[in-house]
Amino acid sequence: MGILMLILGIVLIVAGIAALVRRQMLWGVVLIVVGLVVAPGISYLG
Repeated sequence: MGILMLILGIVLIVAGIAALVRRQMLWGVVLIVVGLVVAPGISYLG
């Protein structure tokens, strides 16, 4: 389960960066923040 959350976090961060490149600032920031919460969250939860 932890590896899936890590992969999901990385995908969200990459999608957020891609959104920032396309000048969609709000979605980019939201995706990056959610990705950062999900990815390291595995170390806190498990």
